Amino acid sequence: MAKTPTHVIGIDVGTGSARAGIFNLKGRMAGSAVQKIKIWKPQPDFAEQSSADIWKAICKALRTAMTQAKLKPSDIAGIAFDATCSLVAVDKNEKPVTVSPTGKDEKNIILWMDHRAIGEAKALTQQGHDVTRYLGGTVSPEHQIPKLMWLKKNLPKTWKRTAWFFDLPDWLAFRATGRDVRSLCTTVCKWTYLAHEKDPSSRWNREFFEKNGIGDLLQENRIGTEINPMGECAGGLTSLAAKELGLDPGTPVAVGIIDAHAGGLGVLGMGRGGNQNTSFDDVLCLIGGTSSCHMVVSPEARFVPGVWGPYFSAMVPGMWLNEGGQSATGALLDFVIQTHPMFPTASAEAKNAKQSIYEYLNARVDTIAKREKLPHRSRLTKDLHVLPYFHGNRSPNADPFAKGAVHGLALHADVDDLVRYYYATIQAIAYGTRDIVEALNAKGYKISRLHACGGGTKNPLWMQEHADATGCEILLPKEPEAVLLGSAILAAVGAGAYADIPSAMTAMSAAGKTIKPSPQAAAYHQAKMKIHRELYKDQKKYQEMLAKV
Repeated sequence: MAKTPTHVIGIDVGTGSARAGIFNLKGRMAGSAVQKIKIWKPQPDFAEQSSADIWKAICKALRTAMTQAKLKPSDIAGIAFDATCSLVAVDKNEKPVTVSPTGKDEKNIILWMDHRAIGEAKALTQQGHDVTRYLGGTVSPEHQIPKLMWLKKNLPKTWKRTAWFFDLPDWLAFRATGRDVRSLCTTVCKWTYLAHEKDPSSRWNREFFEKNGIGDLLQENRIGTEINPMGECAGGLTSLAAKELGLDPGTPVAVGIIDAHAGGLGVLGMGRGGNQNTSFDDVLCLIGGTSSCHMVVSPEARFVPGVWGPYFSAMVPGMWLNEGGQSATGALLDFVIQTHPMFPTASAEAKNAKQSIYEYLNARVDTIAKREKLPHRSRLTKDLHVLPYFHGNRSPNADPFAKGAVHGLALHADVDDLVRYYYATIQAIAYGTRDIVEALNAKGYKISRLHACGGGTKNPLWMQEHADATGCEILLPKEPEAVLLGSAILAAVGAGAYADIPSAMTAMSAAGKTIKPSPQAAAYHQAKMKIHRELYKDQKKYQEMLAKV
């Protein structure tokens, strides 16, 4: 008698790495591994990757994780992929097609954070087509339609050569199964697919595509016609993919999901019961990494200016998703630290203390606060204010032209200055989350809890400041790799181990630590929040003044 498979695999492709996680059907991790992936930035606002490089990294990470878990291919019930919402171009032979001004075919992915299509996005927003109602009223250069328009205009040879344009999670499923099955998550959130339309022929708005010069994408079936809910079986692993991954041919592959949305699945159901009648009005899923995403779901469509969505069935089946976000959070913190003149000194001191740079800086925050006898450490930044829009504002201002700002610089630069700058940046990012929470609450949500996962959860100062700045409790998952778990949940559903996503969420996710906001910091953060908003107003005023010159 054949052995019943006991585990599922989640594959997560983030901005800088590919990760593999192997879980049992109760959501406990048996093994994991990570491999870095390449990023090219040929010019400002351009960011490119290679699908071949990503697939190679996935295969290596999965084989390492399988060895660590001491499992055999026959132990695996299913696999699912999540990834950044990046644009992949391949030809009729499934080979990469360049999306790069360098002309190199290896560079066949426009990374999610690439802002080359900012002009196209602005034009689409000004056009005000009805489909943009479901994008928060504003088209972002991080959506796929403006990127496609840019490609057709600027790289016409690429446009002609490309047989399929994929969202990265969908390309991974295609590479694994050989079947072109797209995800409701990717197509609804990034491609203007209207899943709520009862008539399937109306879900791609052909008039919108024709009006913007890309109607051939639908006429020639270059962006998919089979669009299925996440977690459904997209097909089985091909013999080639199975050999590369180290698994059995035919292993079920579930329809995938965007990486942040996988994190949402991994944390949303913690302690909530998980059935589709459960209210999630008080919960925001905060998924922090290079950027941050803020996911909320509702049984009815809620239109929130500057917040993406409402998207129907794009994360939890049958529910409407609103998606806020900050385009640079972890990336911004790294930038702030690494460009400061005292970074080499701080790094050396952290190494001597056998600490990460973040552990070192966090400890210095407390040391300086005690030395200055502050009533609460948050007041360390009272003379330093950061506007965190170094890569624009995704939500709720929906302003890709916004810039970062620092107010309160002095004529000295020691390690303490780096510490204050670091701390002020964390607070600024937290104020950005509060902006999103308040915008959502103004349209019917009642958010009082953040269910958090991602890289930011590994930094206790980051987490506490988000609790203090928003006034919300933060619930952390028992399984820290909640994004991988989200993909594993889909794999379990695709393999038939659970009937649906809500039941798999309930069985496989569990709550861990709770972080409560500090009442001592509330008044300070209220005042700083006003400064945060005034900084942005001032910036817009300056932009308007110079626009008249």
